[in-house]
Amino acid sequence: MPGKLRVTQVKSTISHIARNRATVRALGLKRIGHTVEVADNPATRGMVRQVRFLVTVEEVPGTAKGAAAAPSEARGDAPASHRSEDSQEKS
Repeated sequence: MPGKLRVTQVKSTISHIARNRATVRALGLKRIGHTVEVADNPATRGMVRQVRFLVTVEEVPGTAKGAAAAPSEARGDAPASHRSEDSQEKS
């Protein structure tokens, strides 16, 4: 499951170029203090980076990309880093 970012607009877009205003609107922000949760992917990271002086960003806890257990760990198997060398040679 992809992670999420919580983006909050902290400065006005007045007197900024149209491209920055459009990026803030595309993120779903409407006014100062407005907060939205967006998917954490390279596209939204790039958008946030372009307007980083107008917004604050934090990762939403519990939705991090590494939060879900790997399929082998979900079955109860030990992660690869904890397996003995003998069992790795059999695979």
